Amino acid sequence: MWIIAISISALCFAALVIWADYKKRRFLVYLFKPLTMVFIIVIPLMAKAAATNYKYLILSGLGCSLLGDIFLMLPKRRFTQGLVSFLIAHLFYSAAFLSAIKVRFSIWPIFPLLLYALIFFLALSPYLKKMKFPVAAYMLVITAMAWLASQRYLQIKETKPLLAFIGAILFIISDSSLSVNQFIRKHQFGQALTLSTYFAAQWFITLSV
Repeated sequence: MWIIAISISALCFAALVIWADYKKRRFLVYLFKPLTMVFIIVIPLMAKAAATNYKYLILSGLGCSLLGDIFLMLPKRRFTQGLVSFLIAHLFYSAAFLSAIKVRFSIWPIFPLLLYALIFFLALSPYLKKMKFPVAAYMLVITAMAWLASQRYLQIKETKPLLAFIGAILFIISDSSLSVNQFIRKHQFGQALTLSTYFAAQWFITLSV
């Protein structure tokens, strides 16, 4: 029951973040966005799962994500620092998904992920200027993270690995939306899509612990 209570609290705070961002209430965004992540982080902290490497790696990724959120919220937006924080978070998630599975990978899931990443990068590339290399590196890391999540699910075929894979795909959707808003054109509801899929991604990943 406590997972339901914490999840509902995180959902309420996430909704407040999206509303506050839409209404340009920056103070409320600064307050509720980190608070949403704190509630999401509590889920694996309180989970009855044994203290495994998987749990600690996921918690490390969540901590880096929280740091990335703070960078992106600062008055002088520190996009590069935020990008690096999330890149490190995805490396932690990748290490978590790689743990306790056999090094016997299925190659086919990487092709649609790489195809999407390539098409999206080519569309984004004219707007990136000096950010081409950092964005390309980030896209490779998040694509690898999603692929490793798929490998964990294909090998274990249980609910928790499936939740992690769903979270990884939602992360790609969220970051795609963020990139469009950041580099191409800000859409009225673009930030709502970015935030909703971002919080959902983190929530699904925490439930995999």
